[in-house]
Amino acid sequence: MKIALSNLASLVGGTVLCGDPAGQITGFASLKEAMAGDLSFFNDPRYNERLVNTKASAILVPLGWKEFPPNASCIEVADPSRSFEKIVETYGFQPAPFAPGVHPSAVVADGVKFDPAHVCIGPNAVIEAGVELGDEVEVGPGCFVGRNVIIGKGSRLHANSTVHAECILGENVFLHSGVVIGADGFGYEFGHGRHRKVRQAGIVQIDNDVEIGAGSTVDRARFGRTWIGEGTKIDNLVQIGHNVVIGKHCIIVACTAIAGSAVIGDYVVIAAQVGIAGHVHVGSQSTLAARCGVTRDLPGGKTYLGFPAIPSGEEKRRLAGINRLPQLVARVKELAAQIAGTKPA
Repeated sequence: MKIALSNLASLVGGTVLCGDPAGQITGFASLKEAMAGDLSFFNDPRYNERLVNTKASAILVPLGWKEFPPNASCIEVADPSRSFEKIVETYGFQPAPFAPGVHPSAVVADGVKFDPAHVCIGPNAVIEAGVELGDEVEVGPGCFVGRNVIIGKGSRLHANSTVHAECILGENVFLHSGVVIGADGFGYEFGHGRHRKVRQAGIVQIDNDVEIGAGSTVDRARFGRTWIGEGTKIDNLVQIGHNVVIGKHCIIVACTAIAGSAVIGDYVVIAAQVGIAGHVHVGSQSTLAARCGVTRDLPGGKTYLGFPAIPSGEEKRRLAGINRLPQLVARVKELAAQIAGTKPA
C-alpha cells in the first residue's frame, strides 16, 4: 500500500501544510506507535509531547495548528480523528464482502424462512426449525440458531456465536464470536439440602442496531423477556442476567456484570468491570466509572464512583480524606506525645 499525501488530503478535504504532497504513506498507527511510512493523527493538546516525538511520516492536525513536528508532513483537517477513520476505512483492512448462499456443510432444518439469494449461511452452521432470517443476514461458520428464532434484516452472527430458541434479534444486530444469547438464567431455589433449578421460560429480545462483543452472554428471562434497547453497544466479556432491561443507546464496557432484573435507563455509560446488583434501577444518562459496585437505585444524569457507588463528588472527597489519614495519624501521635509531656510527675 502506497498512498500519496495529496490523495489523502483530497479524500478528507484537507490541506498539506508542510512536507511533499507527493510523499507516500504505507500504513496507519497512533502517534506513540507510528514508524516511518505511517500516517497518524493529532487532535488533543494533552498529547503534544507525543506529536513532537512521533516517528510518523505524516500527521493529520486540526485547523489552525502551528506547532509542526520535525521530519513529518502535516495535513490540516477539520476533524483529525474522523478524517483518520475515513482514510483507514478507505485504504485499510476491508471486511469480506457479503456473499449470499448456503454452504454445503451447513445444517438448515426444513421450513426455515429465508431467501437463499439474499442470506449467507456459513460452514457448519446449524439452524433449527421455525427460524426466520431477514434479507442480508449472515450466519457465520459454526453458529447455532435455535428453533423459532427471528433475526432481522442486515444482522450478522460472527463465527461460533449462539442464539438459543425463541429469541428475537432486530435489524442490524451484530454478534461477535463466542456470544451466547438466550442461555438459561441463573435461577435456583434451595430446599431439602439442595439447589433446585428454576425453569427459565422467557426469551431475549435485542432491538435494532445493537452490537455485542466477543464472549459476552445475555441470559434468557425466567418469564417475559431480557431486553436490550435500540443502539446499545456492548463490549467483550459482559454478563447480562435474566430479566435485565437495558435502555436505548447505552455503552457497556468489558467485564461488566449485571445481575437479574436490573433496569438500566437510556444513554447510560457503564465502564469496565462494573458490577450491578439484581433488581436495582440505574437512571438514564448516568455514567458508572470503572469498577463501580451498584447496590441500590441510582438517579439519572449523574456520574458515580466507588463501592458502593455514590456520586463522583462525594467519592472524591472520601478518597481525599483517606489519603490524608497517614498525616492525621502522625499528627495525633505528635499531639498525644505533647500532652503526655505536660502531665505533672
